[in-house]
Amino acid sequence: MQKRWTAGVAVVSALALLVGACGGGTGGGGGGASTSKTVKIMSSLPMTGASRTQTVEIVNSIQLAIADTKINNVTVQFEALDDATAAKGSWDAAQEAENARKAINDKSVVAYIGTYNSGAAKVSIPLLNQAGLVMVSPANTYPGLTKPGKGEADEPNKYYPNGKRNYFRVVPADDLQGAVGAVWAKDLGAKKVYIVHDTELYGKGIADVFRAKAKDLGLTEAGYEGAQKADNYRALANKVKDSGADLVYYGGIVDNNPAVLLKDLRAVLPTIKFMGPDGINCSEFLKQAGPSADQSVYSTFGGVPPEKYTGKAADWLKSYNAKYNNNNPNPYAIYGYEAAKVVLAAIAAAGDKADDRQTVLTNVAGTKNYDGVLGKWSFDANGDTTLTQFSGSQAKSGSWAFVKELAVPQ
Repeated sequence: MQKRWTAGVAVVSALALLVGACGGGTGGGGGGASTSKTVKIMSSLPMTGASRTQTVEIVNSIQLAIADTKINNVTVQFEALDDATAAKGSWDAAQEAENARKAINDKSVVAYIGTYNSGAAKVSIPLLNQAGLVMVSPANTYPGLTKPGKGEADEPNKYYPNGKRNYFRVVPADDLQGAVGAVWAKDLGAKKVYIVHDTELYGKGIADVFRAKAKDLGLTEAGYEGAQKADNYRALANKVKDSGADLVYYGGIVDNNPAVLLKDLRAVLPTIKFMGPDGINCSEFLKQAGPSADQSVYSTFGGVPPEKYTGKAADWLKSYNAKYNNNNPNPYAIYGYEAAKVVLAAIAAAGDKADDRQTVLTNVAGTKNYDGVLGKWSFDANGDTTLTQFSGSQAKSGSWAFVKELAVPQ
């Protein structure tokens, strides 16, 4: 059964975009539309479970982008789909496939914003690829989705059965983030690291990148293992204790109970350092972890946290907070806005072909020197952003506190 997400507003919000133009520099052709067009953008994100806080804010940002954008003679509708299930409490492969097929079968849909989880993208990219439907992710970071030689032997080609790229992401990938984390771990004084991942595509992928870079840096590997979502990790915590590790690196998402792992580690190792990537860089992780996160808990993230925004990003944050009565959204919200603005720019550039999927796809692929809220950037030939900014944060008093920007190692 198709699930739709609602939060006191209509699931499909049709906004008449009457005058003006999008910012940025999307490639592709098209002048002003001469006849009225109605097109739809769909998103597919886990609106159920531990990631809900972040994904609600991404949806808010997509809606804000649509409201902020005016396109002559084009009405843009938006529909937010949930790719999670209540039974699983996180994204579900069957649900994601159903969402992708729904978008494909709705001929008014010209773009698909998602997914949040890299494993979900693995499901939907090939389906959308065969339909020629563009997909822009505000959150996927697994390198193998786009980059050859960074994942499995047949990646990324197996995701593109028609031989052409239809998938793009506005966040930098984990082949950069995992390495950044390893360098920072060493800078924090770690000498012996225990690496844990949640067995999902994203979690194992970034854990493996961290592992390889840690070895290059001369850090000792105390252990490496996959740990699926569980109610307790006491046995694993005791293994970490016996290993003599001084830092645990967790590759995974908040849905898979890293906060429970942290609590069990604290019971036997009160001062051990704990680090994770963007998958734990959210308010929900800190809420679940409680006092266990009060010391020596670190995370990396592409970009900088909201309190460090400047220029267009700061202006966007002010607008977002005013619209949604927020004290600052989670860091992924701004990526949702940028993903939507790139899609809207592609629709605007399509002119009379605003409802033509191939034209919109071509325009997104041609995004060069886009001057958006994230700065000036482009999509490369693989569909990756040229942005490479990362930051490190530490948990303090129930919030993530910015520590410093982290340079990508050469």
